[in-house]
Amino acid sequence: MSPVRRAALAAALCLVTAGCATAPLNRAGSLATYDDLKASDGVLTKSVLRVDKDYVLAAKTVRLVPTRFSATAAAGVPFSEDQRRLIGNAIDRAVCVGLSERFQIVGGAEQSDLIAHAVITHAAPTDPAAAGASKVVSVVPTILLPGVPVPVPRIPIGLGSLSVEAEAKDLRGKQKAAMVWGRGANSFTSAGRVSADGDAYDLASAFGADFSKLLVSGNSPFGTGPSLPSAESLSTTLGGAPKQAACEAFGRAPGVAGLIGERIGVPPDWTDKGTAAQSPPASN
Repeated sequence: MSPVRRAALAAALCLVTAGCATAPLNRAGSLATYDDLKASDGVLTKSVLRVDKDYVLAAKTVRLVPTRFSATAAAGVPFSEDQRRLIGNAIDRAVCVGLSERFQIVGGAEQSDLIAHAVITHAAPTDPAAAGASKVVSVVPTILLPGVPVPVPRIPIGLGSLSVEAEAKDLRGKQKAAMVWGRGANSFTSAGRVSADGDAYDLASAFGADFSKLLVSGNSPFGTGPSLPSAESLSTTLGGAPKQAACEAFGRAPGVAGLIGERIGVPPDWTDKGTAAQSPPASN
């Protein structure tokens, strides 16, 4: 079954069983403007966005400002400073890798055609006990029916969620693209980790991929079929060096260890060490 059909099935099942968390499209006031944002939803994602397609397609360089939690979002979840930093860094890493497909990533105070930033506006924690119970339940069919693949939905309790707003501006501070994004974990495609920040961490990469696609293509990342990853992005996902050295600032992906860790439900920081160069997140 294709990824699109699996996601569609997950969404249908979520409606029937209430096996999806919800994520509000909160606003933190970090965007230059919220005018002209249009709804553009995915199968599991809610969003409003706008993009100056001609400008972003003509742009060649982009500088990334580290992601941070808004004051409201930081106060609303029981995440430690390290957990917030790891989630923000996961967004930055995913955005950097995605933008590398077309843009030159510049650092520091270098001039660039676009300056992109993101602010986490909402996060709901994962219930570690429920996630752990889901992992135990998923093992039972393997014991009872060895060799027979039996998908077991995650227990629809304590599912986490994440909401983010982001934009790309030109050097004069004029908004050229913006996205307000929200997505919740679900019982069918979210692995579930035994950690309060588990779902928010996993959803961070999903946001980063969506926002970078908006800038790379000049179109909404939703409503189109999946595309095959490039050899460079696949290597990066598996823990290899990023296509552009500037993305090393956000550390390398956990690779195979991270994929295994997600599968068995270990906390994100067991496999992802982030980057020591990342400064602690600020709140507005």
